[in-house]
Amino acid sequence: MRLGGPVLDGYDSPAEWIAGLEARGYAATSCPVGPEADEATVRAYREAADDADVMIAEVGAWNYNPLSRDEDERRESVAACKRHLELADRIGAQCCVNIAGSRSDLWDGPDPDNFSEETVALVVETVREIIDDVNPETATYSLEPMPWVVPDSAESYRRLVEAVDRDAFSVHFDPVNMISSPRRYADTAGFVREFVDELGEHIRCVHCKDTRIRDELTVHLDEVRPGEGNLDYHALLTALDGLDRDIPLLLEHLDSEAEYEQAAGYVRSVADEAGVDLTP
Repeated sequence: MRLGGPVLDGYDSPAEWIAGLEARGYAATSCPVGPEADEATVRAYREAADDADVMIAEVGAWNYNPLSRDEDERRESVAACKRHLELADRIGAQCCVNIAGSRSDLWDGPDPDNFSEETVALVVETVREIIDDVNPETATYSLEPMPWVVPDSAESYRRLVEAVDRDAFSVHFDPVNMISSPRRYADTAGFVREFVDELGEHIRCVHCKDTRIRDELTVHLDEVRPGEGNLDYHALLTALDGLDRDIPLLLEHLDSEAEYEQAAGYVRSVADEAGVDLTP
């Protein structure tokens, strides 16, 4: 497996980007350019990653809502997801990832209709359209799990994989986004093992963060830095290691290089204890 994260202080060239990743000991990262990048730029970053043995784990198609009730916004969002999937294929990324979207006014907000059969059918139809129109050669399209829209569990993700029925549809594993109840929080080890057992063959990327419950009614779950919460990283890393594949683990949502260094140090320490190899 490969631990990775961002280069927060920026870069102006592929060489600077690679130097920043190597300084942090990262063997994976997210895409360094957007879909507007010209072919020469995309090729330069792809070759730099290949030469340095860095895996481009994902192209994030964030802030687009393929489930918007506004049809113009929905069409524009679907088109944007296609452009990002095309980029993923051009730059050699494992996947293009977005959330499914939302029927809320917010692209990622909760809404009572997010779990309706009509919405799930729209998710399936939309994912198929994105994949079929792009027809990627190596990259895949994936949905990041969320607490309030499908996929939100191993079972709902398995149903989506079966319903979409496309080889280029992959699984994006973000356990913290699915730890949405005290019961699931109480047994994070069981949850991650169940998810990997159910969907491991389809996983292309994993997000690494942590979760902590507050002693405050009704229920409050906060995202925190790896090592500061309740997610069982020993169970997570050993379950993923059992897949015997080169899977990227991306740290995210931290505010400073110091926090990323602490998070990476924690994940590496657990990997050492568990006898799990993280490249490099």
